[in-house]
Amino acid sequence: MNVGVISLAFFAMLGMMLVGMPIAVSMAVVGIVGGIAAYGTPFMDSIAPVIWGVQNENLLTSIPLFVLLGELLLRSGIADRMYVALSAWLGRMPGGLLHTNIGSCALFAATSGSSVATAATVGTVALPSLMKRGYSMRQSLGSLAAGGTLGILIPPSVNMIVYGSLTNNSIGKLFIAGIVPGLLLTGSFMLWIWISSVMSGTVKREEPVPLAERIRTLQFLIPPMVVFGIVMGSLYFGIATAAESAALGVMAALLFTWQSRRLSLELLRNCFISTARISGMILLIITAAFILNLAISLTGVAEAMTKWVAGLGLSATGLILALIVFYLVLGMFMDVLSMQVATIPITYPIAIALGVDPIWFGIFIVLMCELGLITPPVGMNLFVVHGIRPDKGGIEDAIWGALPYAVIMILFTLLLMAVPQLVTWLPAHM
Repeated sequence: MNVGVISLAFFAMLGMMLVGMPIAVSMAVVGIVGGIAAYGTPFMDSIAPVIWGVQNENLLTSIPLFVLLGELLLRSGIADRMYVALSAWLGRMPGGLLHTNIGSCALFAATSGSSVATAATVGTVALPSLMKRGYSMRQSLGSLAAGGTLGILIPPSVNMIVYGSLTNNSIGKLFIAGIVPGLLLTGSFMLWIWISSVMSGTVKREEPVPLAERIRTLQFLIPPMVVFGIVMGSLYFGIATAAESAALGVMAALLFTWQSRRLSLELLRNCFISTARISGMILLIITAAFILNLAISLTGVAEAMTKWVAGLGLSATGLILALIVFYLVLGMFMDVLSMQVATIPITYPIAIALGVDPIWFGIFIVLMCELGLITPPVGMNLFVVHGIRPDKGGIEDAIWGALPYAVIMILFTLLLMAVPQLVTWLPAHM
């Protein structure tokens, strides 16, 4: 198949998304039109079994469960108390509460699986305190937007589940692979806050908190750490599947919500409605992605693209460098889920053909999606933190504040290219 035709179909799909057509509709239209153009109306008979198979896929049961887990922790007040505890321990570092922003985002990410939820939750708790204490709004918004991106890298991650379902890779291995990069990227963000704070000459620190009080606040960190331990421990030791570990996490979250005396029918109702909306959107997009995948596989698009790239003589390193630029540009115009489902069916076979480890490539894709969350003009986390800022200033503060963290992400991706064992070591020992 001509590469020009493939490119035309791809850009037609992007165009439909950019003019506001729903993501699922855009992908399904391209998949159906392409399939009918190649095979005629019999292609339609092939779609029904694909849709039935997707909707009966046990793996995808974990998506609404992980979404519900995040909703319970969000509405139970656990995030508020978690921020208080981390501020007591991290507030004395150069940069003060900016470190608490990153630490809270990392810890909440370890239970929510969503970047937008992480940025919104921690931002709502943090911004009034930051503004009251005179922190730079640009630095505050930047740290929250960047910290929120950790929601899809530190497991559990809905985006890793989407990648695993589209490429038939182990969700457990993807989750485990995200731990070390997630912790290292968190440390990199905090190191930048430390260095930039010292270099600016206006070092912000919080007042020291007595040791007894700091120890007392540690109890607020127990719920998210226990939930993370249950989910990841059950996966790592092979006790549970991804869906079963998510269910165990939900049970633990319900227990902590009950313990906080916030468990009520109204809270559960709000959690279930929000979970249904988010899960329905994700599962509809995944179904459309599988229709597109069917057209791609039957028409030989992946093979054609692989041969074309092979003809360019690119090495695996050259391909990854080209994809960094590709995703950086794409992330300026598409949201994370759109970017994943639209590109993985094409980029994944090419990367695997050139010898890239599939688990490593999954973490790379997630990192590129993280980058898209803080690159204007469609960086979702930029809009989230801008929308909840108390002083209602311009969005340029969020954009410029997040720029250094975008550079750090690119440099961190290059580090993972140089030392791929940072990703692959833990999954290899499962």
